[in-house]
Order: sequence, then C-alpha cells, then structure tokens
Amino acid sequence: MIQPPYLKIGDKIRIISSARKISKEELDPAINLLESWGLEVDFGKNLYATDQQFAGTEEQRARDLQDAIDNKEVKAILFARGGYGSVQIVDQVNWDALISNPKWLIGYSDITVFHCHLNQVLGLESIHATMPIDIKADSSKLSKEGVHSMKDAIFGNEMVYEFGNSEFNKYSDGEIEGELVGGNLSILYSLSGSRSQLSGKNKIIFMEDLDEYLYHIDRMMMNLLRSNLFEDCKAVIVGGMSDMNDNTIPFGKSAEEIISERLQDIGVPVFFGFPAGHIQDNRAMLFGRKVSITPTDRQLYELRIHGRSQ
Repeated sequence: MIQPPYLKIGDKIRIISSARKISKEELDPAINLLESWGLEVDFGKNLYATDQQFAGTEEQRARDLQDAIDNKEVKAILFARGGYGSVQIVDQVNWDALISNPKWLIGYSDITVFHCHLNQVLGLESIHATMPIDIKADSSKLSKEGVHSMKDAIFGNEMVYEFGNSEFNKYSDGEIEGELVGGNLSILYSLSGSRSQLSGKNKIIFMEDLDEYLYHIDRMMMNLLRSNLFEDCKAVIVGGMSDMNDNTIPFGKSAEEIISERLQDIGVPVFFGFPAGHIQDNRAMLFGRKVSITPTDRQLYELRIHGRSQ
C-alpha cells in the first residue's frame, strides 16, 4: 500500500464536497479547529455551489476533486460531508496524480466510495474519519476523542482503541493482524460488481451504517456474502448501527443480530461495538494500513493502528 506523507504544521488541507451541498456557516467550526492545529485551510472552487441537494453539478464536484488531486500544494483532501453523490464522479476523475504525488483523502459515510476505490484500484491508504459537518461549536455531535483521533491520524500518531463488549462477539484468543478496509455498509453493497468492489482476502473488514431498514441490512449482508467479500478475511469489525427502521410487521431482529447470524459460518472473529461510524464517538482509522487486534485483561479487545508503515 502507498502511504501518503503525514501532515505537518503549515501544510495546506483543502475542503471539497463530493456529495451533498453545504454552507460556510456549517463549515466555520471545522475551519477554526483545523487552523488551531496549524494547518492552512483552503477550499474547492465549487464548494458552495448548489444543484438541488448536491454541492454543484457532477462536473463541478468532479472538477473540485480533480483540482485538489492535481495541486501539489494541497497535502490532504477533506470532504465536507457525505449524503449521496460520490459514486457519480468517481469515474470522472483521473487518479494518476495520486500515485506520483500521494495525499490523504479524509471522510466517511458516502466517502466510502473513494476509500474502496483507492484501496482496490490504486493501492493507496486513506483516512476514515469525521468530517466538517460533524464538528459543531457546541461539541454536541462529536466526542473529543473522535476529534483528537482525526488529528492523530493526519499527523501520524499511533492510535489504540478498546472495544468489543458485546453479546454478539465471536471471540478470538490470540492476536489478529490484517489490512484494515471497509466503511459504510450501504456503500460497500452498492459497489458490488464494480471495479471498486473490495476484496476481503487477508483483510480486517469494518462496517457501519445509519438510518436503514432492518430487512435491507439483511439484504445487503446476503449480497456481500454472495459476492465473496468475506472470503478468506481475517476478521470483521462492526461499528455504529444507528437509528435503524422497521416495517409495520417487524423484521424481528436488530441490525447486530442480523449481521451476527449472517456471519456465523465464515469462520473468523466478528466484533461489535467499535467506536466509529454515524455515532458521537467516531474514531479515525487508516484504511489500507496493517493493524492488530489483541485481547485485553478486561475481556475487551484493543485495535492498534501504527503511525508508521509496519
């Protein structure tokens, strides 16, 4: 995997939106935060453009991403928010400059499109982390740990997270090592059959989701199983499964129960309760990076993401 250089004080980070529209007022708290870290913040030319629910037309959004990729002064690209729209432009972008001039792409949710494409097609690491839309002046939506983990990720510090206190866990007694990949479950499902579809072989797969119907969780899991995403993987980690919906006639199982049952025969550890996703405690992760999972003496597990290539 290609590892982009970590950021340092004075580096330029560019904010763009590949999906839903956003206003300057919504960005101000994140701008203030990034500047307090010593970063220079600049913006895509079309960041505040609008086209129905989108941050401009497909052409405008693709142009902002292309400009950020091609600009050698820009050391990282931070996506303002998710929603829907990244898949509309992923194939309109020339990614070649990221090979010769690697830089971090940062975001989650709909940005899973880019995480998967970078991992599977380009062999490039990326950062699954909170986005400016989540950073509020009153700190009501995001934990301090989530914010600090984003800083650790972009500046190259080691990250260690404890997790796994769930009745649905399939435990493991020893250390697990593998390349960390994944993202939003709905996006992983939507990429099935495309060239951006992940291979899970020898990988640790992370999944999270928000605001889905329970029967659709089952549908997506069936698809990913039949698409062999989990074949020969090392482990599966499940983050937030937030604000799920049900039909008038209940499906009868929670999202965690559905995932646990569908993965019961894949023969690898499955962990729940990881602090990442559409939740307040959304911790940053390096996708494409080799990580380790080890048991702790408190009957939990510890995910260690090294700050340098191992």
